[in-house]
Amino acid sequence: MPELPDITVYLEALAPRVLGQPIVATRLRSAFLLRSVQPRLSTVIGRKVVGLERLGKRIVFVLEGELFLVLHLMIAGRLRWKPVGTAAPKRNGLLALDFPTGSLLLTEAGSKKRASLHVIEGREALAQHDPGGLEVLGASPEDLERALRRENRTLKRALTDPRILSGIGNAYSDEILHRARCSPFRRTGDLTGEEVRALGSTITEVLEEWIERLRREVGEGFPDKVTAFHPEMAVHGRYKKPCPVCASPVQRILYAENEANYCATCQTGGKLLADRVLSRLLKDDWPKTLEELEAKMNPQR
Repeated sequence: MPELPDITVYLEALAPRVLGQPIVATRLRSAFLLRSVQPRLSTVIGRKVVGLERLGKRIVFVLEGELFLVLHLMIAGRLRWKPVGTAAPKRNGLLALDFPTGSLLLTEAGSKKRASLHVIEGREALAQHDPGGLEVLGASPEDLERALRRENRTLKRALTDPRILSGIGNAYSDEILHRARCSPFRRTGDLTGEEVRALGSTITEVLEEWIERLRREVGEGFPDKVTAFHPEMAVHGRYKKPCPVCASPVQRILYAENEANYCATCQTGGKLLADRVLSRLLKDDWPKTLEELEAKMNPQR
């Protein structure tokens, strides 16, 4: 799912292409994408884009007359900028917004179509789409501590809950927790004030670092290859590969439709974290440490 750094770069790439430009036409290929009824999608035609905003992980097109297009890409939604009138792909194209300067195409991979588009009138109605999480970049240490301590959650859940923190998802939470040397299962209620401040600094550091990295990769082009997996990442998507800090193999916990990637040496004192599926399957045979895991994988040694 595109997260705060990805959405930031999307908005920066869209700005010179669509700001001040009217929407000439809309081509909706999937009726399921449009989740609102009133105002109708046709009301945006002819309206100029006067602003671009991020609302959590949502992209907001601010149109004349306090009309808003709110686009949530979810896990597999991606944007493409193409020449005017380019047809949306037949297999995974959901929407095309035509401008005098080009066409913005929305695609979504996979069979589960989860991306959504809302047409909203008025700031008050727009605010209802804000999950309410703290905007972490620029937040004070006190605000971050209040947000994290509102509920006693695991750090992984707290970082990715849009009602607690805004814009962070599965990928960057893995990177933040690795950089902070924190277990994904540590409880927010167990953190000291000093640890919360250190975590806040790490959150800012990781997000700003990746915004700059993605900016350099895109340059003057358009970010049409947005992905949650980058070879430069420390742990996310790097299961069994060496941790860049200690060279221990990166571990993974699977739960629901998500996963947590971590380094046992750097983050959990060498302890392996068991997900529910493996714990139920292996029971007492579940290895508790990296050494036990190595012994099970290489029994002849």
